[in-house]
Amino acid sequence: MKNLGRLFTVLIAFISLSSCEGPTGPPGPPGFDGLDGQDGVSLIGTVYDIVGDFNSINNYALFSRFADDVPGLEVFETDVVLVYILWDQIDDPTGPIDIWRLLPQTRLLQQGILQYNYDFTFEDVSIFLESDFNLGSLGPGDTNNQVFRIAILPADGAGKRNLDTSNIQEVMEYLQVTEANIPRVDKN
Repeated sequence: MKNLGRLFTVLIAFISLSSCEGPTGPPGPPGFDGLDGQDGVSLIGTVYDIVGDFNSINNYALFSRFADDVPGLEVFETDVVLVYILWDQIDDPTGPIDIWRLLPQTRLLQQGILQYNYDFTFEDVSIFLESDFNLGSLGPGDTNNQVFRIAILPADGAGKRNLDTSNIQEVMEYLQVTEANIPRVDKN
């Protein structure tokens, strides 16, 4: 019984001491202010389009430097960059429906095998054509006015909730991007 009384006394003392509050301490040092009039850095992911022609002058490649094409965007070495090609459009009474495919994409042509491919760093992305034949023999349907959608996913989000990166709609929903908010950069 004595032990139970001591335990009860210690418990009451602990509760009363832990619920005490002292005077408010001095304020901490001020944080760093942002630069007035300048946009912040996007850390949540971005989607933007580029459109351009593949030709011998640009060595059948389109180049996008993130800092130039999307000012304020900062891409980290651990981020994931995905590139989609506008493969086709379906006519619909409400307007055309875009069909996007994740790169790389391969086409079997009469001349041979053509592949749309890409590589990236945390500073840029390069979209290029690869083939087992002379690229100069390609028709304008394969080279002119090609539209690519670039999606930059933060590293911590790329593996979350089993995100299907081949599905551009799922990627855009994850990044909370709507079609109307996607900037387009002309590379011609």
